[in-house]
Amino acid sequence: MRLVHRGLERASARRNVHGATPGVDIHGYRASRAFDGEHVLPDGALVLVEGDAILAVESGTRPAPADCPVTDLPGATLLPGLIDAHVHLCGDSGPRALDQLPELSDEELDAIIAESLASQLAVGVTAVRDLGDARWAVTDRHRTHPAGPTVVASGPPVTSPGGHCAGMGGEVAGVEGMRHAVRERVAHGVDVIKIMTSGGGMTAGTDVTLCQFSLEEVQALVDEAHHAGLPVTAHAHAVTAVELSLAAGVDGIEHCSCITKDGIEMSPRLAAAIAAAGIPICPTVGKKLDAVPPPQILAMMARLGVTFEARLVAGRRHAPGRGGVDCRCRFGDQPGQAARSPSRVDHRHGDGRPLPGRSLGRGNQLGRGGLRPRRTHRAAGGWARR
Repeated sequence: MRLVHRGLERASARRNVHGATPGVDIHGYRASRAFDGEHVLPDGALVLVEGDAILAVESGTRPAPADCPVTDLPGATLLPGLIDAHVHLCGDSGPRALDQLPELSDEELDAIIAESLASQLAVGVTAVRDLGDARWAVTDRHRTHPAGPTVVASGPPVTSPGGHCAGMGGEVAGVEGMRHAVRERVAHGVDVIKIMTSGGGMTAGTDVTLCQFSLEEVQALVDEAHHAGLPVTAHAHAVTAVELSLAAGVDGIEHCSCITKDGIEMSPRLAAAIAAAGIPICPTVGKKLDAVPPPQILAMMARLGVTFEARLVAGRRHAPGRGGVDCRCRFGDQPGQAARSPSRVDHRHGDGRPLPGRSLGRGNQLGRGGLRPRRTHRAAGGWARR
């Protein structure tokens, strides 16, 4: 839902002077509790809606425009639509969610994606960042539903041959393979490039403690993506993969688990370098209290001595991993050296123009995650009843 403008007087003038959109009435929703994304509104809110557009968000004590019906929502809280920054819409949340993808028909895959989108919307999520598409299903067929959440799509994640999530169709090798993979995603109109720099626990035979690509390969992908005006976010469980992603100049890091063969290890120097580079972390922290991880995850956690509690204390959630290349990146003695190295693109095109979504202001974090300006405003303006 779009936020067109704020101001009760303007909404009233639009209805009474210019008239509502033909066939579409203005309707108000009032609740005594409201949260605007930054502050609790002490008097609640009156939200005026015309079709799929929010015309105004006012104090809950203000009167509605003349002839505007209002639905009172006692006991409810109004708040902006929620954003889920890391989803895999093609997964059914079962133990074989990833393994089964190559076996599914297009019809079966579409049904899972449609159910995932409906489930997100039902709990108030109005924008999702899909970072693991299977066979381009989300990218090509599920981004245009007017009644569903805004979808920021990456297409199949770039991974090594046989690597984490290889069943999604994004296997790549070599520098030229990386550049070709970016051009392919540009042709499909993706919003962000996703690369698996480490393995993942939900893919058999992979190692969360190792990297899947060399620094040269990841730098080539980042360079090609930035030249096309696209941000890059990197799945990284291994601490070496986090270091690799930082050195290559990615725009975001998923998980950032910092797993080693001896458990979780985030050094102050690495944390300072990430902060100096201004790279946002999407920790994917979340756990249903009564959920039991799949057997392969439990085995990996036991082998590495990783616990959910330890990951949570570190500000991250444990997820799983896979790997292949031992690629430790050295930063030198000064924190942030990787951010200042020539390989760092600094979120700009080769000619110095800023990449999309880098401007300061409300919604900037959405832009950095891959939402283009129009979608950023749409997502930030959506309101959901909770």
